Amino acid sequence: MNLLDSILSANRKFIHPGAFPPLPKNPKKQFAIFTCMDTRLVDFLEPAMGIKRGDAKVIKNAGNTLIDPRGGVIRSMVVAIFMLGVEEIFVIGHKDCGMADVNPEKLKGDMIARGISSEAIETHVPDLAKWLGAFTCPEENVTEVVAKIRANPLIPADVPIHGLIFCPNDGHLEVMVDGYCAKGFNAPQS
Repeated sequence: MNLLDSILSANRKFIHPGAFPPLPKNPKKQFAIFTCMDTRLVDFLEPAMGIKRGDAKVIKNAGNTLIDPRGGVIRSMVVAIFMLGVEEIFVIGHKDCGMADVNPEKLKGDMIARGISSEAIETHVPDLAKWLGAFTCPEENVTEVVAKIRANPLIPADVPIHGLIFCPNDGHLEVMVDGYCAKGFNAPQS
């Protein structure tokens, strides 16, 4: 059985009509998470934050990096804020992130070995390291991403942008940036 067949088989066993009540598109807790696509975070980060299905919008990419100020990450945040009721954003990086160890030259060699032409790479991503969003320190990356989102003219000033680091081994979170401490914010009372 190939991977697709295995997934479809698992899906047939998973489906139980009526067992999963429909949820609204808007997140129940009115916040969005921007995090890394690392597999160690799947089914671990959300429970570690006390959230479940339907509570938050989750945006992911390699290294939770923000390269293009008008790209998909910001577009998703704008949609989440203006169309889906998101009121806060959590940028969550993690310890031991693979993007902190990226070797652009090795990656380029691997791409060429798999049939991607050197010309295509040079044409589409002349600065591979910059395009990848390579960084050396996940904590610094989170702080920089929060600053880029905060400075983006498409993100309203009244949306707190928090920055955290997650440990993929034990699940603890550390605050790098408290979005409530930004100029003019008063932390909401719970």
